[in-house]
Amino acid sequence: MINIDNYFTIKDDVSLLCVCNRETLNNALSSVCSAEQSSFIRQSFEQNKQTFFSFNSVKRFLIFAITEETDVVYKNKELYRRLGGEVLRFCDNNFIKNLQFTGFTDKENKLGFCEGMLYASYIFDSYKTDPARLIHPFDNLHIIGDDINQEDIECLRIIFEATEKARDLVNEPVTVINAESLASNLSAMAQETSIKVEVWDKEKIEKEKMGGILAVNKGSMDNPTFTIMEYKPENCKNSKPVVLVGKGITYDTGGLNIKTGNYMNDMKSDMAGAATLGCALYAVAELKLPVWVIGLFPATDNRPNNNAYCSGDIINMYDGTNVEVLNTDAEGRMILADALAYAKKLNPQLVIDMATLTGAASRAIGPFGIVAMEKDACDDMVYLKDSGNKVYERIAEFPFWEEYDKLIVSDIADIKNSGESYAGMITAGKFLAYFTSYPYIHLDIAGVAMNDKNDFYRGKGATAYGLRLIVDFLSKYNK
Repeated sequence: MINIDNYFTIKDDVSLLCVCNRETLNNALSSVCSAEQSSFIRQSFEQNKQTFFSFNSVKRFLIFAITEETDVVYKNKELYRRLGGEVLRFCDNNFIKNLQFTGFTDKENKLGFCEGMLYASYIFDSYKTDPARLIHPFDNLHIIGDDINQEDIECLRIIFEATEKARDLVNEPVTVINAESLASNLSAMAQETSIKVEVWDKEKIEKEKMGGILAVNKGSMDNPTFTIMEYKPENCKNSKPVVLVGKGITYDTGGLNIKTGNYMNDMKSDMAGAATLGCALYAVAELKLPVWVIGLFPATDNRPNNNAYCSGDIINMYDGTNVEVLNTDAEGRMILADALAYAKKLNPQLVIDMATLTGAASRAIGPFGIVAMEKDACDDMVYLKDSGNKVYERIAEFPFWEEYDKLIVSDIADIKNSGESYAGMITAGKFLAYFTSYPYIHLDIAGVAMNDKNDFYRGKGATAYGLRLIVDFLSKYNK
């Protein structure tokens, strides 16, 4: 992990980055550049729209970046995050280990830049065997001045560490992270904090008659788990808990409705909802936020082995609902439904679930945000969207009209687990909402949980997209 600290004066023997916008350009140039450098930068910026410059001397690099800030505050912060990723790549390519950073902009933009460098530094390489490989030569970021203090830096560190944990979990193959080891990893994280954990094994899940989890697990050689995590500080401001429910399908073949082509390539990531929310809860506890939060994480893989559940089966769920199975690849909603029904016992103030649930969500908005729906949680959705903009993990809210209810009605059971060929992300949400009796928000992260190519500071592979969103939302909860 990159070390971040403060320098109070610029040092001559450490590479320096100066960032400014058009309005602060003259001040920035006069502060760090020679007359010759200043003239070159001005001319290249005005004539060629060049915004990134580097000068290599014997002692150090001087890097100079000009940002085109807008009137939208949250977009500016994202601009600085992306710049952080760009600067990290430059430092790695030029074997720069230490960098001083002075920014002629406000504190939030500086924090955004630090975030960008941190998140771009993540890499998953546990299975590379070359001992001489060079991951990131970059080590230290030194912030000039004191407007970003140690408390700010510690907050950045905690949230980044949580995203690292989540990304590691999602990037691991199912041979490493099955339902039981996912529960073990969440339990181990909790032991670092004041979070209480209870893990239900298969025998307990059978005793509790969680039919959805057990049905999906019938094709697996591995046992399912149901992990309950609770963080309740003495100074919590909410008298009823916020409940986070995450999908923990550790590998999804589609079951007997098996996936075709290359659609199984990233199916180790089908537990991203559980990993992201479990690690978000870890960050909340580490930050000591005054909010009562409970996490519910049902987990199993979905395979076509043994006595795998079939299309046409009728599954009796935890709350007694009978579900007609029309598609065994609609398995995530089956295990989430049991957890959402269990959440009723907790008398929650709000329940948020997160799941890589539908290809329809990815097709609808691509890899640019989270598809969301709400039931009796309109105000909370507004605040969640605000947090999404702030951390640039944005939310696209879809309608939850009552006309969609009829799409999950079954001819022979209470409901069916798959609807029509249209509005798949909404009908999936409607299926889940059937098991709720409280304010509820559904987040479908199918399009953003994994990147197939480098994406600014998020990189390739697991993203932990949604973790910073949830932490920011909970940091302001009940204020």
